[in-house]
Amino acid sequence: MTTFSDIAPQLTHQEIELPSWAFGNSGTRFKVFAQAGVPRTPEEKIADAAKVHELTGLAPKVALHIPWDLVDDFDKLGAFAADHGVRLGTINTNTFQDDDYKLGSLTHPDAAVRRKAIDHMLRCVDIMDSTGSRDLKIWLADGTNYPGQDDTRSRQDRLAESLRVVYDRLSAEQRLVLEYKFFEPAFYHTDVPDWGTSYAHCAALGDRAKVCLDTGHHAPGTNIEFIVMQLLRLGKLGSFDFNSRFYADDDLIVGAADPFQLFRILYEVIRSGGYGANSDVAFMLDQCHNIEEKIPGQIRSVLNVQEMTARALLVDADALADAQTSGDVLAANQLMMDAFYTDVRSDLADWRASRGLPADPIAAYNASGYREQITADRVGGQQAGWGA
Repeated sequence: MTTFSDIAPQLTHQEIELPSWAFGNSGTRFKVFAQAGVPRTPEEKIADAAKVHELTGLAPKVALHIPWDLVDDFDKLGAFAADHGVRLGTINTNTFQDDDYKLGSLTHPDAAVRRKAIDHMLRCVDIMDSTGSRDLKIWLADGTNYPGQDDTRSRQDRLAESLRVVYDRLSAEQRLVLEYKFFEPAFYHTDVPDWGTSYAHCAALGDRAKVCLDTGHHAPGTNIEFIVMQLLRLGKLGSFDFNSRFYADDDLIVGAADPFQLFRILYEVIRSGGYGANSDVAFMLDQCHNIEEKIPGQIRSVLNVQEMTARALLVDADALADAQTSGDVLAANQLMMDAFYTDVRSDLADWRASRGLPADPIAAYNASGYREQITADRVGGQQAGWGA
């Protein structure tokens, strides 16, 4: 039987990138909710992310979103991050908030609009050169709302041509990571709606093009862990965007809706070699906390991923393989359930304490005075939020 002490050394490999935009104001399609102490600048977002890492030891990188996090000097921003104990990570593109992109960006019928979107992405690669970032993440809102609105075959051709220009600009150490989402804001068809479409484009581009899997971007009933397995099997899983969903892309704290699904996903990640010192899969949160506080929400999220990773590591792989080989269906399932139902919270608290981290990061945050400090200091100016 696998015990926590057996798997504890493997927990040191875990890194979960935080999104800068998670610390800004967010909300629904109808209202963005303001909170006291919300960052006004990229530096303040990084400082908040650094507080999460300080208390959990799990989040050493901060992903940036361009133009939301655009600054004059990215070398200076990188130095600021280093001074706070974190690094700049993935650069996320934005071709969904400009009027020119109403009918698409990389797939737009107008070559001038496509060129504008491509130029934005090339500028993002320039930023990567300054920040030392490995991954350029692309999510497209491109699609149509009505049959006949545009020729879907032509849009795929335009997408392939546009992505090729961006991919060819990357250095040998950089990657293009293509995200998918099956609907919203395009409701008749989306140009990159599923893992297969993303995979097809990435396979055509080359080895440094990978698929980004967002756990909130699937239709109800989708077996996400199967997709995880298949992309790892094909060598094309580049990154995770963790969040949680009850209905669609809810952007809730990861594991909130279905902790067992998160466990199953992480089991497949581990079983297929996507976790550990030799893995190049990037793990990131992508969630905007609408009603809860930003920093505690991020702390809770990374702790949820850590907890389910520990449970997934507890699966007795040898015993499971024996049960599967012998066709013992109930024994195989019981081994999975035994690991899932193992309460590792106190073990993780002790493990954190042994590494000089707070046993209870949420309680440590509440007692730190940081909330009161940023509430007092961040008065005036424009708070960061969707679109800023």
